[in-house]
Amino acid sequence: MTEHDVLKLIKQADKAISTEDFDALMHFYADDAVLVVQPGQIAEGKSEIKKAFEAIVKHFKNALTVTQGVAQVIEGADTALVIMETHLHIGETAVPITRRATYVFKRDQNHGWLCTVDNSYGTDLLDAD
Repeated sequence: MTEHDVLKLIKQADKAISTEDFDALMHFYADDAVLVVQPGQIAEGKSEIKKAFEAIVKHFKNALTVTQGVAQVIEGADTALVIMETHLHIGETAVPITRRATYVFKRDQNHGWLCTVDNSYGTDLLDAD
C-alpha cells in the first residue's frame, strides 16, 4: 500500500522540527492554522505557531527529535483527519514520550495539503481541566 501524501508531509515537518528549521516548517501550515501548544493554550496563525515551536525547542534545551509511529488517514471532501502516534525523543532519553496525536489537513488547489489543526495531545485534551 502506498503511503498517503499527508504522511510524507508529516515526516518532512518532523525533520524540520528536529533540525529547528522553522521557516521550512511553516510551509506545511495553512495561514490560519492552529497548534495546540499544551492543554488550554493554542497558537493561531503561522507567526504564533513559529514562535510556539521556537519556545518548545528551547524548553527541551534544543534536544527534541520528533518521529511518528502507527498512523491512519481518513480522507473526505478535500480534508484529511490523521490519527497517529507521535514520539518525542528528548536528548539521549532511551524511552520517548508517545502521544496519540490528531491532525487535520485541507487540500489547497495551489499548495497541496496544508495542516489546519495540529494537536499532538489528541484526545488527551478531554482529560485536561
